[in-house]
Amino acid sequence: MMSFRNVVLSMALGGLAAPLQTAGQARPDGVPVVTLEEARRLALTVDPVAVDARNQVETAEWERRAARIDLLTPEITAATSYTHFSEPFFNFGTGNISPNATSATLQANYTLFGGGKFAQLKRSGASLAHAEASETAAAFSVALATDGAYFAVLAEREFRRVTTERLRRAEEQLTVARVRVVAGDAIATDSLQLLLEVNRARLALLRSDSALAVSRLRLGRRVGLEGPADAAPFDTAPPPPLPLALDDAITEMRARGPSVQAARAAERRADALLGLERDGYFPDITLGATTGAYDSEFFPSALSRTQVALTVSLPIWNGGQRELQVARARAQRTLARAERADHERAITEQMTSAFHGYETSRAAIELALVGVVVANETFRVQGVRYREGATSILDLLEAQVALSEAEATLVQSRQGARLAQTRIESLLGRRIFENASTFPRNP
Repeated sequence: MMSFRNVVLSMALGGLAAPLQTAGQARPDGVPVVTLEEARRLALTVDPVAVDARNQVETAEWERRAARIDLLTPEITAATSYTHFSEPFFNFGTGNISPNATSATLQANYTLFGGGKFAQLKRSGASLAHAEASETAAAFSVALATDGAYFAVLAEREFRRVTTERLRRAEEQLTVARVRVVAGDAIATDSLQLLLEVNRARLALLRSDSALAVSRLRLGRRVGLEGPADAAPFDTAPPPPLPLALDDAITEMRARGPSVQAARAAERRADALLGLERDGYFPDITLGATTGAYDSEFFPSALSRTQVALTVSLPIWNGGQRELQVARARAQRTLARAERADHERAITEQMTSAFHGYETSRAAIELALVGVVVANETFRVQGVRYREGATSILDLLEAQVALSEAEATLVQSRQGARLAQTRIESLLGRRIFENASTFPRNP
């Protein structure tokens, strides 16, 4: 046998699921409708944060590629020149007097030691790891903002339905009040009180229409449209319990949370940059080879020379510029280390806030569903009593306002639960439910 609580929840769900579908079917003609998955996918293609994150990954990949190439291959330079002098001179390429001199050289240099090669390779690897972690964090950040815009459309549409129902009820009661006033069963102020409620409901409806229009435009901008976009109807069933405990969520976030990984990669990148600058204190050993041809005409062929050189250079003093770069790199590493530590300290706080926010919203939905059922029944009883002259107009208005407030509270609780879930997913860097149609695994 079902408990009273389950009966009430079933009544509330049955009475409130249908209006959501009706609101979804009543969207304006010509306004494109997007699902949550489509909105997230489209937002990732147009949001500047996501675009910049992808570009940073591509740049970091080329930086890593260039560091590897520089480690294995020499630098090669080809050059040619043609010089004309006002007076003839002895051209050592031809061994004759000539006013012209031409040359063509091919030079290759390879750093055997120094030059910051290994430090640059380490830095490029850290930069790539940071870019990839930042891209994941950016993707979920964009998804969080998109979900907020998407759920705002749903909420504003539901608020409009609540306001429309408030106006309908007020108009019905106004008709009843006028009949009772004409019949002498009520005083004129009853109809005036209800007329005031009708005007308030109409004003609330205008405000709701304005808010809905703005929220649709916001969603349209998020998905790359110049005009509005509407949100497809969403499941109104109560959100399920989270599939993981709070301690497990904190442990997972500490291990693989996108923002935490990005902060750790930023520290590694800053540390590698400091090592790159410190390499300036060590000597560079370079092996170079040059082959060239010299003449007085193109293409030079009168004289060919080839040389091989092993160069060792030790930087001693460059006006303090080397020390300045090391100091700057050290300061960047200190800042990156502090930011990483701050991110790790904030893990428990952020996850606990999102986790309890979801659980609180779930409980609020259950309470709001019961509140709607109770408020609806109270309004029905007060309406019957007012028609029979057993209650005052103020009691009827109070019941009507309480019903509208209960329905609005339910809308807010549903929106809060959805946003809390998205917040948890952005902190973990993954979707937490398996139902791909409602909770996609990828942002």
